[in-house]
Amino acid sequence: MSALHHLALTAADPSRSVPFYDRMLAPLGYRRTHADAALAVWEGPAPEILLYTARPEHAGRRHVLYAPGLHHLAFRVADRAAVDRLHGEALALGAAVLDPPAEYPHYAPGYYAVFLCDPDGLKLEFAHIPDAA
Repeated sequence: MSALHHLALTAADPSRSVPFYDRMLAPLGYRRTHADAALAVWEGPAPEILLYTARPEHAGRRHVLYAPGLHHLAFRVADRAAVDRLHGEALALGAAVLDPPAEYPHYAPGYYAVFLCDPDGLKLEFAHIPDAA
């Protein structure tokens, strides 16, 4: 058996990204267990989330959505209200909301999600999928 153990991300400015992830991950059951100048760690439901500080020569770059590599991260939440609450948190944090909460029946019946960006432009999705196990 194999499972995703951790997800490692990189942030240009941890002073912006750590509070962002604190607020966006807490409703999902994560809690920050470590933070220093180089790394922050959130533990909770699998996978563990790691956030490294970008090297200075790369700190001015933003994530490019359709370049090769990671496209987006999707988190499953318990219900539609959780999607709406996370949308509210994102707005309160000043995050760019790409697509406000809506149904996406072409993904699955009852699929309800919000799509937004973290401070470095990484696309995040928070979705309620009724029949997901």
